[in-house]
Amino acid sequence: MRIAISGTHGTGKTTLAEALCAHLPEHVMAEEPYYLLEEQGYEFGFPPSSEDYRAMLACSIRGLRAPSASGVVFDRSPLDYLAYLAAIGVDWSEQVDAGSLRPAFATLDLLVVVAVTPETERSLPAAELPGLRSRMNDALLELVYDDPLDAWTDIPVLELSGPLDDRLDTVLAALGPHRRTPARS
Repeated sequence: MRIAISGTHGTGKTTLAEALCAHLPEHVMAEEPYYLLEEQGYEFGFPPSSEDYRAMLACSIRGLRAPSASGVVFDRSPLDYLAYLAAIGVDWSEQVDAGSLRPAFATLDLLVVVAVTPETERSLPAAELPGLRSRMNDALLELVYDDPLDAWTDIPVLELSGPLDDRLDTVLAALGPHRRTPARS
């Protein structure tokens, strides 16, 4: 199984990805493109620029298209960076080739969207750049459901908007028979 978790910053994506990998022992977590690029020497602005988001978008597409022998849980997907571009006022449709997105998304078995909810706002630490966070969340939800590029229509989408404590069980239930739990010691 190849699972991508998308959502704006500060919504618990990485925590969920780590928990999934702990319950799906044959899965590994793919590092977020921001950190992959940073390890390669890329220097990001704060807040990131449109160029920075384009670099993360390209890295995310490459990551999805890379072959893997085992299951992978991706911490972010290309949708995140399209939504960030929209959130900063960039016409993202001019930034991406739909032909590169389709095969990347076709590698996924499930797209999990972690939305900002009232509970997220109460339970998680305050996020940096709250305005950007809100705009990105709105842009992401619009992109996910509208799919203006017809690139991810065939991928099952699971939007997590319920209690934080239920997220892992909700994703595992969505995986159905593919779910594997670690052996108890």
